[in-house]
Parts: sequence; C-alpha cells; structure tokens
Amino acid sequence: MNYSEKNKKRIMSKNKKRIAAGIIALTLCCGMAPCIGGMGVRAYADSETVYTTDRLNFRTGPGTENEVLEVLEPGQALTVVSKVNEEWIKVQHNGVTGYVASLYTGASAAASSGQAAASSGQAAAGPGGQTAAGPGGGSGTSAAGSNGQGAAANAGNAANAAASLASGTPVTLNSAWKFADFSVINSGAAVLYKSEAANRKNIVIGVNAGHGTKGGTNVKTWCHPDQTPKVTGGTTAAGNTKAVAVSTGMNFKDGTPESRVTLRMAQILKEKLLADGYDVLMIRDGDDVQLDNVARTVICNNMADCHIALHWDGDSLDYDKGCFYMSVADGIKYLEPVASNWQKHEALGEALIGGLKAQGVKIFSGGSMDMDLTQTSFSSVPSVDIELGNQCSDHSDAALYERAAGLLRGINAYYGF
Repeated sequence: MNYSEKNKKRIMSKNKKRIAAGIIALTLCCGMAPCIGGMGVRAYADSETVYTTDRLNFRTGPGTENEVLEVLEPGQALTVVSKVNEEWIKVQHNGVTGYVASLYTGASAAASSGQAAASSGQAAAGPGGQTAAGPGGGSGTSAAGSNGQGAAANAGNAANAAASLASGTPVTLNSAWKFADFSVINSGAAVLYKSEAANRKNIVIGVNAGHGTKGGTNVKTWCHPDQTPKVTGGTTAAGNTKAVAVSTGMNFKDGTPESRVTLRMAQILKEKLLADGYDVLMIRDGDDVQLDNVARTVICNNMADCHIALHWDGDSLDYDKGCFYMSVADGIKYLEPVASNWQKHEALGEALIGGLKAQGVKIFSGGSMDMDLTQTSFSSVPSVDIELGNQCSDHSDAALYERAAGLLRGINAYYGF
C-alpha cells in the first residue's frame, strides 16, 4: 500500500444535517424511533435510571470531541442528572459524572438487553456460504475494552454464530448486515476454518490478505459511512469522499506482487492460529476474491472476533524500514462506528507490534502511523491494518513464519493467553 506520513489535521466538524442522517441510519438499525428536530424526543426525570443499549462511550462532556472516561458495555445502569439536548444526557456511573449519547440508552435493563441483542445481529452461515443475520444486521461480536483487557471474556460470539458450520464453509456477504449496502464488489466468499486443537479457544480471527480482487480499481466505495471526505493521504488522497474498492498493491523490489505475499502470509498465519486453538475466517483464500474492502470488513464484523489485514508498505525507500500498524486518525474518531471502537483497534495494533518486537522483527519508528482507512471507518470489531515491512523486506517463507509467530504472540497477548 502507498501511504504518506502522519497527518493528524482535523478538518471536519459535524453539521446538523450529518448528525440527523447518522441518527436516522443508526436508529433504524436498532429498531428505534428517530429523535430529530424535537420529534419523538424523550423526556428524562432527574435521578431516573436508564440502561445502555450498546457499547457506549462515557465522556467528560456532551460531544464526541470530549475525552472518553470509559467504554460502557450493554445493560449498564446510569443515573440521569439532566438532559443536555436532544442527543446527550448528563449521567452518573459508579459515582462519576459524565455524558452519554441518549440514543443508546433505554428505560429498562430488559429493553436494553433486547435492543443490544437486536443490534448485534448474530449471524449464521449455511451450506455453500448462504448467510443470515439476526435483527439489526450489526456486529455479532463483542470487542475488548479500551485498553484491550478482558478481550477474551468478550470474544467468542462469532464462534457461537458459526457453531453449526463445518470447517471449510464459504461465508458470503449478507445484504441484511449493517453497511453491506456500501459494498460494490461482493460476489465472492470468505472461508471459515475451525481449529481441531485440544485447547480450542472459541475465538474467530479474521485474516485478510490485502489486495487480490480483479477489477477492484475500476470501481469506488465511500470512504466513510457518512460520506465525508478522507482526512489523511494514502492510496486515495485526503479530501476524497470515495476510494478504489480494492487497490492492486505494490511490487517488491524483485518484482513479486504484494498480493501474492499477503496471501502466503495469511496461509502461514492461518496454520499457526489453527494449531494454537483459534478458528480462522480467511477473507481471501486464493489469488482472487470478489470482495471489496467494505465487504471484507462487514463479513468480519459479523463472523469474526477481530479483523487483521495483512499488507506491506509501498514507500519507495531503498531499505527495509520495519513493521507498523495503521492507528486511527484523529479526524475520524467522532465517526461511528469508529468512535465506539477506535481504542480497541489501537489496543489490538499495539499488541501485534509488541508480539512482533518480542519475536525480534524490526519495528518502524514507534510502531504506528495514523491513517484514515475504509476498513477502520466501517469496523465494529477490533480491526487493524498491519504493515509487515515494505518493498525492500525479505518475504521468504522463513521471514513470513517469523512474522506469523510474532503476530500469534500479539494475538495471544491481546486475548490474555
């Protein structure tokens, strides 16, 4: 992939029209009535108890620009202090006063649990890759906390959704899943592989071999769910609202296509993960898969507990600069589902870099680079683009096995094994 260096410039502010569009989309997905322009806006009584209906940021102020104090899980009780406006309420949680988006609260624990289950959209796939989503069509997994701790306790829902599937079952994009309609190339299928290890962990790792979609550069997808412009450079420059559906990638100095190396890397990582007790959702299991970056992300959202995309950086340097992961650009941290998940993305990224470093693999700079990626913008499970070197890197099997061992270390650290 071709990337510019860090660009943390925040170029966006949310206007009322964008907020309204986002609320309509999200409320429809949750089966709730829209609360826009005063219509259907709920009144809150002081000291009323409400419950979170989804994973929800508990902030220092009423707006997404404010610091996140804690990421609340569905069903947690909050005491209302006051209603701030149509979107935010001031609440107390465990003796701490903060602010939450009222859209993701409900009047009862039972209702909250039901709404959360509806929005989670547990998915199952049938023979031949036929897939079905539960009500809401959203993510079927529960991700780690903001620092990555407790990830194992919150993982495994994807494995439950796939419990009836045989190893080797194709998994296609279900049009009912949230964000599926943003995809333009989706006739292909991922493949689910199940571990036969004695210590099977019931966690599904989404392994995405970057690139490898014929015709991927001929069409474009929206960069963000709200159709706002990109805030950093990359394969697609900042300021664009659409990006190529799947780029072709670069060529290594010896002429080997990046897509061939990412596939081999994915195959080796799959081998190690299965042996260590993880199930694996191989997004690309051959030279070509007709799934664009949005489709790949949405499939992982519903059928995996995390999403790891494998790449090498095409930076035109004449030396191997080492590995790094794409951290989340500040300018998209307001955007859902990024706002609710970016800390989980970065916790996974840090764990992977830590594992690679412990394995003795060269790390670039601090191990991360801020980037605005389509993958990140649509991800509702912990999701990372990991750059495993550049066009000058050794991509022999020996080097790939070393990287796979490091990635496995990082995955184990993230899930607490």
